[in-house]
Amino acid sequence: MNIAIIGYGQMGKEIEKIAKERGHTISLIIDKSNESELDSISKLMVDVAIEFSRPESAYINYKKCFSAGIPVVSGTTGWLDKLPEIVASCEANNAGFFYASNFSLGVNLFFQLNRNFASLMNNFNDYSVSINEIHHTRKLDAPSGTAITLAEGLMAELNAKSTWVNNESAKENEIPIISFREGDVPGTHEVIFDSEIDTISIKHEAKSRKGFALGAVIAAEFLNGKTGFYGMNDLLKIS
Repeated sequence: MNIAIIGYGQMGKEIEKIAKERGHTISLIIDKSNESELDSISKLMVDVAIEFSRPESAYINYKKCFSAGIPVVSGTTGWLDKLPEIVASCEANNAGFFYASNFSLGVNLFFQLNRNFASLMNNFNDYSVSINEIHHTRKLDAPSGTAITLAEGLMAELNAKSTWVNNESAKENEIPIISFREGDVPGTHEVIFDSEIDTISIKHEAKSRKGFALGAVIAAEFLNGKTGFYGMNDLLKIS
């Protein structure tokens, strides 16, 4: 499979390494220094693009790939207000789009555990709920896409919660997400239910970026030759 990597930071480099280990060819690398080369991307040279760039550039990167009929796997967060438009563009160009806020298998199992946990806690109103997330200082968007997905899972199961905020909050319908940016942390997320009597929490702590990169390459293998919009539940067959 010929893969284009769009965004050549630490994640892009890890994706390159794993893709080659799995027998794929990196036919194009797009970074800040050669962004204009994406204008001439072609199905003759690329089967799937893997996009890990920045929120402000992701939207246009997707549309350029879709216009060329190239499916895109993306883990860039911070742009989801445009998701309906991007899905429509993907479908209009008969392309494929695979999006996940986090490609780690462990995190996606954590998402399911989070919903099960929230379902159990729904009738115990003495507990407040919050989310802590920690990432490296180069991550510009906050909260993380993973934290937002966790909040959405909580809202789906907790009758009293209807929105989230990126700060500490005392409003009953809000889930506070507290974001920390420090060092070179790959990513830590913790969901906390707290009462006067005790605290119950579940936590996922990434040890490296390898799990995210491997998941992205596996998603590209899954998406190759497909059209439409997909996510990790489709890949992992999680209901």
